[in-house]
Amino acid sequence: MLYLVGTPIGNLGDISSRAIEILEQVDFIACEDTRVTGILLKSLEIENKKLISYHEHNKVSKGHEIADLLKQGFNVAQVSDAGMPAVSDPGEDLVALCIEQGLEFTVVPGPVAAVTALVMSGLSTRYYHFEGFLPNTGSDRKKRLKKLSDYEETIVLYEAPHRLRKLISELKAEGFGECRASFCRELTKKYEEVVRMTVDEADSYYESNEPRGEFVVCLEPSVKKAPVFDDAYIENEILKMRDSGMPVKKIAEILSQDTGTSKKEMYARVLNLLKLKDKVEGS
Repeated sequence: MLYLVGTPIGNLGDISSRAIEILEQVDFIACEDTRVTGILLKSLEIENKKLISYHEHNKVSKGHEIADLLKQGFNVAQVSDAGMPAVSDPGEDLVALCIEQGLEFTVVPGPVAAVTALVMSGLSTRYYHFEGFLPNTGSDRKKRLKKLSDYEETIVLYEAPHRLRKLISELKAEGFGECRASFCRELTKKYEEVVRMTVDEADSYYESNEPRGEFVVCLEPSVKKAPVFDDAYIENEILKMRDSGMPVKKIAEILSQDTGTSKKEMYARVLNLLKLKDKVEGS
């Protein structure tokens, strides 16, 4: 059996008694960094455990090695350095491999930085989009940043301290400058900090406050304001298109699509306005 075991994101007191029991009983523990997991096990007084290094760069070969152990009847726990495995973590691939090969697995729930930060943020928790880590650089990062503007729910991002100011600048460029955000770090630890401000304000704040520690950024959605199709707007558009030489029928067709008005109704409106304008201008 494979056990995906949630571990503390900062405060050791958050580990569950079930998680401790599983870590004591399994034959192997697969982990991102054997040193980090070794410190956790020592603090829990769990000794003589066989650790398997399992991370993003060796997940294919080690994943099959873990699958072979499961087939032989061994029990294996998989942990990340902090929080829930398989969330922004190669444990996701291990789960897919187990499903593909018909191997039994279960989850031992534990702390999740994203949900902890979301609750701390003060933003809406009714609906949220978990983005996690954006690609570090390149077109993939730009593509994901642009996609963020499409979401209508609170957005949750992970970011490293040395890239935080770059992220803030990129969010501003995508129209999030006036949006409220929370910048959470050191969650559940002694120096836990949550800074709540707009993205524009954060740009200034982090100029004089160096980002430290891994961040969870919660961001309210970007509000795209639809144009107001009042009488003044429609009249202005009609006159602009007339002055560009556009025929009445084409003007009516474009404004019908923009405003959701029927073509017949818009055609009559355009015609009446232009007749009135011609009469006024000719007098």
